[in-house]
Amino acid sequence: MRFYHPLLFALDAERAHRLTIRMLSAWGAAGTPLAPGAARDMPVTIAGLRFPNPVGLAAGVDKDAEAVAGFFALGFGSVEVGTLTPRPQPGNPQPRLFRLVEDRAVINRMGFNNGGLEAALDRIARLPERRGVLGINVGANKDSVAGDSAIADYVDGVTRAAPLADYLTINISSPNTPGLRNLQAQPALGELIAACDAARHTGAKRVPLFLKVAPDLDRAGLEVAARAAIDGGIDALVVSNTTISRPAGLRSANAGETGGLSGAPLAELARAKLAEARDITGGQLPLVSVGGIGSADEAQRRLDAGASLVQLYSALVFEGPGLARRIVKGLRPA
Repeated sequence: MRFYHPLLFALDAERAHRLTIRMLSAWGAAGTPLAPGAARDMPVTIAGLRFPNPVGLAAGVDKDAEAVAGFFALGFGSVEVGTLTPRPQPGNPQPRLFRLVEDRAVINRMGFNNGGLEAALDRIARLPERRGVLGINVGANKDSVAGDSAIADYVDGVTRAAPLADYLTINISSPNTPGLRNLQAQPALGELIAACDAARHTGAKRVPLFLKVAPDLDRAGLEVAARAAIDGGIDALVVSNTTISRPAGLRSANAGETGGLSGAPLAELARAKLAEARDITGGQLPLVSVGGIGSADEAQRRLDAGASLVQLYSALVFEGPGLARRIVKGLRPA
């Protein structure tokens, strides 16, 4: 779908993103085939959930659960919506989303912009039959983080989203909400996990709980997060979010923008953090690898390195909507 780039790249990045979501929402609701070829069945089971294939959509793409059916139609085995906060919030001032075309990368400083948990859950409740696994990623409102009531926001999110989620992700890894990443350290992290663990039960259902951490944690910090996750009953560790670091050699004029970097330049760091997480956890916790995955070869590399699942985001900007199916098709059978 080569038309994809010139049409959307003529718009600024955030407008292009909004247009893409609207198109996928409409096409998904109509049941229109969105990518060539039949979806390949490559089931993976983690946390008691059967994923049709190991390629998922990362949180941050469909923040408000507007195009879930459309993304499943693109061949994703899982779609993670959010990050959703209890109350709507506008996020950071625009411009806040930047393409680094020469580097096949993106920088964002969105700041958990979303229409709030209630509106998104209403959309999810009205979804047609799901074609894959639906994750709901929850976070804290900016004023709650500043006011030291972030944990209460996560508990609220987990409690309200649990009845509709196949799994829930606690996102403490965004660099764009001041103070949020402080929750990756003890004792706050243990308190957060314990509170969310108590909130995830809905009737007899115990909703799997994932924890998403930042790639900027050093090994000691990652050890703290992984140990807290294991001890607290977390079902999978998502490694990882965007990075505030800037690898040498970035060529784009937008490379100096503040925010989280994602896309191809993140791949090396993401691989390193996956390897560290695998070494630290010793197989006690399933791992979801995110960051810089834009091909079947790279996805296979992560799976071979210990990931149970992979997630995509920024590569879709440069590779187009057929990417998920191309990756699944190119993976080696287990």
